[in-house]
Amino acid sequence: MNGLLGISRLIDRISTLVGKSTMWLILAVTIISALNAIIRKAFDVSSNAWLELQWYLFAGVFLLGAGYVFLQNAHVRIDFVSSRLSARARNWIDVVGIVVFLIPLCLIVIRLSWPLFYNALVSGETSQNAGGLIRWPAYLMIPLGFSLLLLQAVSELIKRIGFLRGAIPDPLDSGEEKSAEEKLLEELAAEAAKAGRGAK
Repeated sequence: MNGLLGISRLIDRISTLVGKSTMWLILAVTIISALNAIIRKAFDVSSNAWLELQWYLFAGVFLLGAGYVFLQNAHVRIDFVSSRLSARARNWIDVVGIVVFLIPLCLIVIRLSWPLFYNALVSGETSQNAGGLIRWPAYLMIPLGFSLLLLQAVSELIKRIGFLRGAIPDPLDSGEEKSAEEKLLEELAAEAAKAGRGAK
């Protein structure tokens, strides 16, 4: 188990490096988008290449950052339901979800998207828009992003099993007492209970 946990830590470091690097793409997209808008309004000049670059970078943020989001446990989760379950139950649900859904999905998307990227690279496919960009960098982000997500899925699976075997603390326990959403739900429930008592 220690060897597997070592692999998990290595994957986590890769996901962190890629994720933090990807954050800079948000700044690049914002700057390019602002400059495009200013130039278009001020000089009535537009460039399909710069518009497509925005789209490529925006896609990169989501595809390349998915593994880091999973590492940070910041993906969509029904906290209202999962917060009522035991730590073991939450981790078992994650194990099933990772093995049955996430890993097969990643493998399928990688398998289907790789020929798309390869054919675009070999053919030199470019955008149909005048002055548009070559397509293969955008297509490459699909198998690359899902490969990074697949790696992180393996890491998270190792951590869930490690917890269930008693080797590590609960990977789903962030150490924070309650999320802002949980606090808001509790406040709303208290207000509803108070209003219910007042109506009686």
